[in-house]
Amino acid sequence: MKPSVSDHFAPSKCIYTARDAQEQAENLVNWQQCYDQISAGAFSGVIEELPFEDLQVFKETTSQSLRQQCKVRADAIWLGLPVRSSQHRLPRINGLEVGDNQLMSQPGAVDFELVTPDDFQIYGVVISTSTLRKAAETLGVTVPKISGAQAKVCLTHQQEVRLSQHIELLLALQDQKDIPSIPAAIQTERFIQTLLDVLAIPHYDKSAPRSYEQRKRVIEIVKAYIDANPDKAMTITELCETAHVSRRTLQYSFESQLGISPLQFIKMRRLNQVRRDLLNAETGAKISDIAIQRGFWHPGQFGRDYQKLFGELPSKTLARSVRRP
Repeated sequence: MKPSVSDHFAPSKCIYTARDAQEQAENLVNWQQCYDQISAGAFSGVIEELPFEDLQVFKETTSQSLRQQCKVRADAIWLGLPVRSSQHRLPRINGLEVGDNQLMSQPGAVDFELVTPDDFQIYGVVISTSTLRKAAETLGVTVPKISGAQAKVCLTHQQEVRLSQHIELLLALQDQKDIPSIPAAIQTERFIQTLLDVLAIPHYDKSAPRSYEQRKRVIEIVKAYIDANPDKAMTITELCETAHVSRRTLQYSFESQLGISPLQFIKMRRLNQVRRDLLNAETGAKISDIAIQRGFWHPGQFGRDYQKLFGELPSKTLARSVRRP
């Protein structure tokens, strides 16, 4: 059970660990999420969260590259700031790369997609729109409406440092058991002031190329076709005909948006679906039956592909099923 938030004192920091990507997704409260693992190997993840009233602050760590389908509650906005790293691979939001000094943003009740590299960390903030608007009015600050189309806000280096340091300070304060707790209202007010400093005069990144919307549309068509035909063997020609594009356009759309080929995407997506099915399987369920329902007709090859991606055999996953006694 998730802890409740006191009316007067700052909330205790919650730490959730996971060894499965979907388990990681479900550890974030008040989110609708589905995580697919892309890179090969055993998964580990950690979420450090502070559940203030009308404000959620967290730091998420994931060991493997992921494709994340996300949506926050309707009355809130989400802000995501990748932790600076020396690695060259950049995260993507809705297919757009996110570089240094860029803050991701999305309104509530809107589906969005993240593709994150392995060994990745991100600071996250979910705040009630009414709380943010009220604070802005009190301070005489105008905050433009955040829309799904404006996925990236450009920051100065100083703004990025200030925001990341403030989040780290909030998380660290809850570990200091030997000092008096700062009331939640004061911590929230100070942090919202930092957010308003970032959002008051936002500069949205509008660098998406003209072909971006077409590539995004191609991928959505193919995703829908794959999900509608879960056990069907598919060819590149078939996918091209479905999306009404050339082989070259199909390949480029997936590689530029998701970093993998169409066939790699199909295998990755279906293996992750099998994993979720295994973790939710009832007593008596057979691995071969579940695999066939997702288009894996050759048990030996399926077992090798599954173990390569997740670092364990399907039988080990099935043994952990949450629905088995």
